[in-house]
Amino acid sequence: MVRRASPERTCVGCRQRAAVHDLLRFVVVGGEQERRLRPDPIRGLPGRGAHLHPEPMCLELAQRRRAFGRALRLTGVVDTEELAEYIRESTATSGHPAGRGSHSKVGRRT
Repeated sequence: MVRRASPERTCVGCRQRAAVHDLLRFVVVGGEQERRLRPDPIRGLPGRGAHLHPEPMCLELAQRRRAFGRALRLTGVVDTEELAEYIRESTATSGHPAGRGSHSKVGRRT
């Protein structure tokens, strides 16, 4: 039996490559005036997405480097509060970042 390689993506914070199931996908939602980043743990939301380790350190690095705009091909300011809250909650409740099988309702379609 041949083993298939799992897809890899680059974290916009630390710039390290990792398996896609170890990273949190997020997308930009909203109009020109109020764009915000929404976590997409089940990877089902439409639109251009980017990936981030679900750790506060990587979020901070991405904010400091202004990496969200480049990764999502945006100009202007993007609200990161929803993404930051998701990462804080996922690391605070379990002691480790949310990965595959996370059961959060944040980011799911309604």
